[in-house]
Amino acid sequence: MAAIELIDVTRRYDGGGETVVALDSVSMSVDHGEFVAIMGPSGSGKSTLLNVIGLLDSSDEGRVRVDGEDVTDIPIDERTRLRKETIGFVFQDFHLIPTLSALENVVMPTIFDAGPKRERAADLLERVGLADRLDHLPDELSGGQKQRVAIARALINSPTIVLADEPTGNLDRDTGERILEELTAVTGDGVSVVAVTHDPAVAAYADRTIELRDGAIT
Repeated sequence: MAAIELIDVTRRYDGGGETVVALDSVSMSVDHGEFVAIMGPSGSGKSTLLNVIGLLDSSDEGRVRVDGEDVTDIPIDERTRLRKETIGFVFQDFHLIPTLSALENVVMPTIFDAGPKRERAADLLERVGLADRLDHLPDELSGGQKQRVAIARALINSPTIVLADEPTGNLDRDTGERILEELTAVTGDGVSVVAVTHDPAVAAYADRTIELRDGAIT
């Protein structure tokens, strides 16, 4: 059973008086523990594809399945719950809260959950090499350290899928490679990683690369 499956997914937007086809009958699947890179020029539909996989956007046609469950038409509250429990997000610009420490940023997605999460957050930060940075604010961290905090935050709810949007985009090459090593490492736990990128280095770490052009897989 695939972790993610898209079947003939089409997504259209109205823009400037015309209809833009962002995704055009896209079919793809990602296995558990697989690292897939999504590449293509700007405007090819990469971000829309990531949003559909991440249940942030809905398709106009086609079906979306997560762990074998058809989630195409589920209600918004169920979509929100499934996204929280199943999917972790890593953003190019980190999206850390500047007034919170590294540990507090990682704990943040669990703020309304029962039970203590600080120990798990600390364990995740130790795993990504930041055991000595738990109390540091984002401004006290390098770009690579911020991205590692973002990876730890993405893993706090034990997702089966991690979605990364240009995870190396704001990093130098050496730091970017360390981040890719971290993303590769989580696949060993059966987590699927899908990374949207312009960076050929990401493709070198991925198990498979999917290329998009004009909303279609080429």
